[in-house]
Amino acid sequence: MGYDATCTLTTEGRSFAGTARLEEKALTFRGETRLAIPLAIIGEIRALDGRLSFEAGGRQVVMDLGPAAEKWAKRMTSPPSRIEKLGVKAGMRVGLAGLDDPALVEDIESRGAAIASSAAAAGLDMIFFAAHALADLDQLGVLAARIQPAGAIWLVRVKGTAAPIPESESMAAAKRAGLVDVKVVSYSNSHSAEKYVIPVANRPKAPKARRLIPTAPAARSKPPR
Repeated sequence: MGYDATCTLTTEGRSFAGTARLEEKALTFRGETRLAIPLAIIGEIRALDGRLSFEAGGRQVVMDLGPAAEKWAKRMTSPPSRIEKLGVKAGMRVGLAGLDDPALVEDIESRGAAIASSAAAAGLDMIFFAAHALADLDQLGVLAARIQPAGAIWLVRVKGTAAPIPESESMAAAKRAGLVDVKVVSYSNSHSAEKYVIPVANRPKAPKARRLIPTAPAARSKPPR
């Protein structure tokens, strides 16, 4: 998920008003001029007094971002790792379905999360599901029953318009399984990961705590004289 800001961009002595967007691999600017700058060519990043400055392709670029400048600079110099983007946290119970990725398993365990040992484990916080063909999407309903109400399924599939599973098909299958999409990240150079969750309105509601009404203390009888 990228960062967006309405700002002024200055480069080569000219200033332009528009909207900047910082994504995983590029910074884009749309407005009085249009730019698409790969993060791989950006260097000398600084944030000072609300201004983000950097060098890209031999030219200096300055963006007036206000208080967000430091946040953007940090994101550009220290981008989140894959496991951070996937939201795996300590204490989580994670399941794998059709996914053979030792590096992911290592990352999950390094975060203090546990991999479910059983293929039928339920109440999971997260499931990583590799879909290779359209028929694989039929498993989403079964997988949805294995996550806890606030859990998530990451559907990992090949990227691109010529991929065996179009995004429209994965989203339609998730909808049939009672899920909605909330996020997409780049899983690798060849695969993307789509996050599906149970809609908040469809999650079972926690029982309300019973309110105890205090009762007046019983009247104490007077001792006989």
